[in-house]
Amino acid sequence: MAFLWGSGSPSVKETLAAAPVLGLQCQSIEVQDSKGFDSAFEAATKERAQALLTSPGPIINTHQPRIIEFAAKNRLPAMYAGPEFVDAGGLMSYAPSYTDLYRRAAVYVDKILKGAKPGDLPVEQPTKFELVINLKTAKQIGLTIPPSVLYRADKVIK
Repeated sequence: MAFLWGSGSPSVKETLAAAPVLGLQCQSIEVQDSKGFDSAFEAATKERAQALLTSPGPIINTHQPRIIEFAAKNRLPAMYAGPEFVDAGGLMSYAPSYTDLYRRAAVYVDKILKGAKPGDLPVEQPTKFELVINLKTAKQIGLTIPPSVLYRADKVIK
């Protein structure tokens, strides 16, 4: 699995540590700027990556079309850090629900407007995650998504 991430991306250490526990060989590919994508893609191709995983971050999000095109061209199943990649033609994402995050942010705003001090409010982690799958892309790369996985998806693009 090729793991594509940009400088400053969160969870890099955790992702790299989880791979061997899951029985995966993980090729860590850091991209520092827009010029680094060609060599990143070349490295993934050279190592014969069988899948692609991206980390969230500005450089990855900015080059979304290039990454999706690389995965499709090389028939790589790819898991992205946000549903916007899947809407744009990527295979799948598993990420915090933006709708839930916005709703929870509104609760914080309400508390602050009612007099709570922002520094006294606890930091919260996302609690709701969404699995989004693009069946058009799966078909394009010759991948069959098992019905049990489709059943668990929050959104399926047909």
